[in-house]
Amino acid sequence: MSLNQGNNPENNGEKGDGRKPFRFNIYWLYALIAAVLIGFNLFKGITPASVETSQTVFEDSMLMRGYVKELKVIRNKGEVRVTLKPEAFNDPAIAKKFSGKSKLDKTKGPHLYFSIADVKSFSERINKLVDDHAAVTGKPIIDYDEEENWLSPLISLLLPILVLIGLWVLLMRKMNSGGGAGPGGGGIFNIGKSRAQLFEKGTKVNVTFQDVAGLDEAKVEVMEIVDFLKNPKKYTALGGKIPKGALLVGPPGTGKTLLAKAMAGEAQVPFFSISGSDFVELFVGVGASRVRDLFKQAREKAPCIIFIDEIDAIGRARGRNAIVSNDERENTLNQLLVEMDGFGGDTGIIILAATNRPDVLDSALLRPGRFDRQISIDRPDVKGRQQIFNVHLKAIKISETLDIHKLAEQTPGFAGADIANVCNEAALIAARKGKAAVDMSDFQDAIDRVIGGLEKKHKLISPEEKEIIAYHEAGHAICGWFLEHAYPLLKVTIVPRGTAALGYAQYTPKEQYLYNIEQLNDQICMTLGGRASEDIFFGKISTGASNDLQQITKIAYSMITVYGMNDKLGNISYYDPNQDQTFTKPYSERTAEMIDDEVRKLIEEAYERTKALLTEKKGEVEKLAKALLEKEVLFQSDVELLIGKRPFEHKKLLDENGDTVHHSTDNDAQSSEPTITPLPA
Repeated sequence: MSLNQGNNPENNGEKGDGRKPFRFNIYWLYALIAAVLIGFNLFKGITPASVETSQTVFEDSMLMRGYVKELKVIRNKGEVRVTLKPEAFNDPAIAKKFSGKSKLDKTKGPHLYFSIADVKSFSERINKLVDDHAAVTGKPIIDYDEEENWLSPLISLLLPILVLIGLWVLLMRKMNSGGGAGPGGGGIFNIGKSRAQLFEKGTKVNVTFQDVAGLDEAKVEVMEIVDFLKNPKKYTALGGKIPKGALLVGPPGTGKTLLAKAMAGEAQVPFFSISGSDFVELFVGVGASRVRDLFKQAREKAPCIIFIDEIDAIGRARGRNAIVSNDERENTLNQLLVEMDGFGGDTGIIILAATNRPDVLDSALLRPGRFDRQISIDRPDVKGRQQIFNVHLKAIKISETLDIHKLAEQTPGFAGADIANVCNEAALIAARKGKAAVDMSDFQDAIDRVIGGLEKKHKLISPEEKEIIAYHEAGHAICGWFLEHAYPLLKVTIVPRGTAALGYAQYTPKEQYLYNIEQLNDQICMTLGGRASEDIFFGKISTGASNDLQQITKIAYSMITVYGMNDKLGNISYYDPNQDQTFTKPYSERTAEMIDDEVRKLIEEAYERTKALLTEKKGEVEKLAKALLEKEVLFQSDVELLIGKRPFEHKKLLDENGDTVHHSTDNDAQSSEPTITPLPA
């Protein structure tokens, strides 16, 4: 068998017929020696011609007939060995006992043996029989002996030593072959070895670039990295240098690790994959040692790619907080920095890393010469979401009437992992209903479940509370319907979901990246519509607006401190993303008071504007609230039948972005569900 065949993971060292090849094990030799020693000790002194008999047969058929020449009593074994006279073999009964014994020597014994319980009683009985029948038997020779049993003292001496040696060998094997992928294993002697998983050229990886959708620009970047390694002269001929590394940056679930897996499947060069947490261990110096070993292996396999997932585990900025600093992690980072910048541009090693926290990474790690490129992987737009849906729907039996573009519109801000979850939930819901295919209603239920949690139709809610929830949601819907820059309504429901959401509204805004003051003010008014409706129709407010207040507070503070949308405070940003503002703020206490006052003023003006709008549209709010109490769920078409078409037609972007959906939930004061805010990052 060749080396390539022996290392083939699909072969696993087996022969073609499925049988495993013979492998010598030294423990078999130990077992054979022990068996020989034990057998030799047990059968010592017994010739091949010896035959076992009983004491009764011996006395009646041999001793009383005078056939016994000699008796040898082995005291320490409780055994008697009998040597017969030659004429005894003329007796047919005795000769029959030795039939088949080709090595029988009639002149030399012992010929028979049997066991006795007590040597003293046996001797007394034999002597009495011989004395009483001396004329018949003739007196045989009786010899008493003790056979040396050397195995028992040897075992008693060696057994403790062998047990200790066995335990030591077992412990060493466990320590050297403990868990962990790659050469590093988990053993104490290999603790400084890298744990990176190596994908050699030709290794089968189930993920390809066809499985990565919605990341067209990022795919082009990583494919170019592979081309750097395959055709370096194409780039160096003009004097350029191959980049040292590329950093994949993006929110969780957007496909950073998936893109790296696809790269491993299609790179056709050795690919080392490791997590940032695999470097740091309990023992000091292990992380730096593993970094050195990883790059040593990479140089031997060059050209190759090293992928470090969640690099922020070891790449956090050094010295930012001396109280919680970690010397071992910083030593690991220092070694990584040295290794990345310690080899020339023609070594053929490219570092690929992924993180969703680029803000915490050390600046030395991000400088050119280490991570030359940062590949941004954002949440997909409507076009990208449609591509992702197409990938995940391949394995699902869907209805012919399913509108994938509409699904993409109804899932704004969803990452690839979220869309995969929606597809799986929709398939489970359809199977629970006994359907033959997954249709649009199943996907809408799945989106609702992912956003708000499990539907709880049987949750006990008093009629008074249900009426408050209905008017609260009707207030949101009417504000979204009659404010020009607010998000148009898609669906409103008062069915409770999750642990705290008592109802929610679903909107259909266009995807945009810039917002003006009018748009943000209308968004605040729409969000305050629920509380204003309670105030108008019941004369009191409830805890149902907790999530609404969180959203508007975040928007208002962002308008004033980040975007400079306030005449009194001016065009100044009071937010420093590189500074922890929990303990220190980049402005004075007087400015902080002014910010708080302006935020409060902004929200109060929006609240009064919202109350004025809902007071003017009081009849429409009542119609919507009563319909919600009756049907529990209203769609855009239902609202149009009740109060007419929306006066402000939704304006789509001129490009291919299309429409998206915004989700707003109304919760109690104890908990809040995550929502998609309109502010850019």
